[in-house]
Amino acid sequence: MPGYLILKSSTILILLILSNAVAFGSENQETEKNSSSTLDRIEAGAESLVKDAKQETEKVRREVNSYGQKERQKLDQLSADALQDLGARAHYDLAVVNRFPSASQCADCHPREYQEWAASPHSYAQISPMFNAMQATFIKRSKGTNGDFCIRCHTEVGMTLKEPLFTANANRSAVSRQGITCVVCHRIEKPYGRVSGRFGLEQGSINAPMYGPLSNEILKQVIDKYSVSPAPDIKPGSERIHSKADKRAYFSTAQICSMCHDVNSQNGFRLEAAYTQFLNSPAKARGEVCQDCHMGKKPGIKSGYAKGPVAHIGGLPTPIQKVTNHSFPGPDYPIVHPGIFPHSTEGPEIASFEDWFSFDYKAGWGSDVFESVNNDGHAFPEAWKSHRKRRQAYEFIQLQIERMANFDVARYQLLRRGYQFGKFVVEENNDEQIAFNVEIKNGTDGHNVPTGFDSERLVFVQVTVADVEGKVVFRSGDRDPNGDVRDFLSRYVHNWEVPADPYLLSLESDFLGLTIRGGYRPEILTVNYSQTALPFIRPNTASSLLTGRPPDTRKLVRSLSPGGTRWGEYKVDAKALTGNGPYTVNLKFISQMMPVHLTWDVSGVGFDYGLSAKEVADRIVKGAMVLWELNIVLDKKSGVLDLTPTEDQIMNSPPQLHKESWLLDLEQIF
Repeated sequence: MPGYLILKSSTILILLILSNAVAFGSENQETEKNSSSTLDRIEAGAESLVKDAKQETEKVRREVNSYGQKERQKLDQLSADALQDLGARAHYDLAVVNRFPSASQCADCHPREYQEWAASPHSYAQISPMFNAMQATFIKRSKGTNGDFCIRCHTEVGMTLKEPLFTANANRSAVSRQGITCVVCHRIEKPYGRVSGRFGLEQGSINAPMYGPLSNEILKQVIDKYSVSPAPDIKPGSERIHSKADKRAYFSTAQICSMCHDVNSQNGFRLEAAYTQFLNSPAKARGEVCQDCHMGKKPGIKSGYAKGPVAHIGGLPTPIQKVTNHSFPGPDYPIVHPGIFPHSTEGPEIASFEDWFSFDYKAGWGSDVFESVNNDGHAFPEAWKSHRKRRQAYEFIQLQIERMANFDVARYQLLRRGYQFGKFVVEENNDEQIAFNVEIKNGTDGHNVPTGFDSERLVFVQVTVADVEGKVVFRSGDRDPNGDVRDFLSRYVHNWEVPADPYLLSLESDFLGLTIRGGYRPEILTVNYSQTALPFIRPNTASSLLTGRPPDTRKLVRSLSPGGTRWGEYKVDAKALTGNGPYTVNLKFISQMMPVHLTWDVSGVGFDYGLSAKEVADRIVKGAMVLWELNIVLDKKSGVLDLTPTEDQIMNSPPQLHKESWLLDLEQIF
């Protein structure tokens, strides 16, 4: 936020009195001597005040720097102490799971839920190298005053453990790296409401009670019937299990989602508003809740819940009852090594978190083709010198990629339901001009699409018009050499190296920051550039109750409201036409988890896992999902087509229809 020189109110008052004295003195000069004496006194007083103000500002600056240094020292020492005092990383992780159980412990009895969660956006929240770089950028630009505002949602466990605000994920505990892991929801003792992720977690080992939507009845039967250990030293050698399932009503309401999915920064800026959008939606009016669409049989629509055992004890299922899906598919996709994501119980048994980064599966390590050649002279890292271990790792990587392909089925189904084409209207089709309009719509009515961090969600329509021989006469929604669309945040557009796309139909919202001259300009991240050396993130001095935002920052929302529509209007002039018709319009509806320009904006702090900005950007672009692709032949002068998809078209997603090629594509993304 813009910094200001801080002066005491008494100082300001004196300045005002002195300025008035100058004004009155110029009108009522009694004598030249008196006037000169008065001016001398004013100048001396002003110099003294300026000197005092500089000293006061310097004092504040020293205090801020001192505070920042102390905080950094504490955080660095905290990370070092965690390892030094406990002896080793393994001991640290063991100490953590006694306070916050790992998801891998839950997998023993809840394998279905674990597999759903392990590839989910919730489990990717802290693993993401893009998030880590964004967190560090916010900390850097705000001189640390942004604190844990962002990261507390991405690793509640890590922040409760007081781990560093920014460090490589290899330095964090294994549970912290799991992001929104099991205990982040199932150890919330009460509904906190819309607190932007700042809530407490109940601590305790796996034996401590867990909270959820189900009663304790079945758990009591399990404890009585099976060889399980609901407390330490009870039935030694048996499976450890929580001693109680504490039913809490808010687990079946949208309230539990509101704790993270409505985000307001310290200065009143509404960064995310998914829950607020839901409260004003037709879905809410019908009595639906978030879980109906996001934990049911079909992603993105109320479709009932599956039935099955909630747990397997010793391989035996518990009684059949309602079960919820913990996949929570969304627009994000992983761009990290498949050895570390999806989360798994097998990966840590093969290699450490850090060692996976050096396993070159793209070179074929561990495959029959690679290992059939004598590789004794190959310079393998120490962790991968074993022929047997490389084969084991290769087989595991293939399993991981298949897991992601299976998860992508639900991801596509969700996004295809949310982003749909509507009407296609041909207004004019002749030798003078081609003019047509394309309708896009939100196929859901529970919240906007995109929602959440919608200023960094790239969803757009790509339009290409070609003649009968394939010569392209029109393009919109194409990319610059970096992989960005040609909007005003593209570096190539900004530098006048490529023209802006006047027809671009994009749903990405814009952050707008107030400039020193009074106008607004688009910003990639929400930390304003300060005109002083003190860029604090601080509460506003004025209420934002009526405006819903601070005075110097706002968001230009371009997302589609629940059930909402928007039209793109396109024209191809006669100069571009070849006269070789009929022309064909190719439409693509594309979803990309974030734009490339965000990668460049946060690259100054570096990326985790040894990734370069170019590698991160390329993987993001490769992972972009073409939700719909249609070819329309313009063989009539005018007309209307309805492109609204059927339920079968929504559910039959590319990962299902082309699984083999999909697996190959995924290998290239990681």
